[in-house]
Amino acid sequence: MNMTSRILDRSEWHIFFDRMAKALRGKRAQVEITGLRLGDQIQTKSVPLLGITFDPKGDLLEIAMEGLDHLIHKPTSIAILEEVDGLSGLEIVDSEEHRQIVTLTSPLRLSAPRD
Repeated sequence: MNMTSRILDRSEWHIFFDRMAKALRGKRAQVEITGLRLGDQIQTKSVPLLGITFDPKGDLLEIAMEGLDHLIHKPTSIAILEEVDGLSGLEIVDSEEHRQIVTLTSPLRLSAPRD
């Protein structure tokens, strides 16, 4: 599998997640958290997404899933993980340098941004 990643500029975060909200809703995903003090922890496996939003005022990224609300305070970096078929996941780094990896069970085809 050939995967690429692209770092989103902070100014794109809010717009990107607003644009992706409908397409991500109901997609199954896994959330894994990694960090030196934490080790590797899988928080969820194959759970339907309800949405992902970024609140710039509160500096908070919310990953809403069926039965779980995963909050990432003060994210410092968000990368889009893509395969040939489309978006396969996200990698978010928080202020404590923990990586939160959201992996979609099936890729989501991304459409070109509209003007």
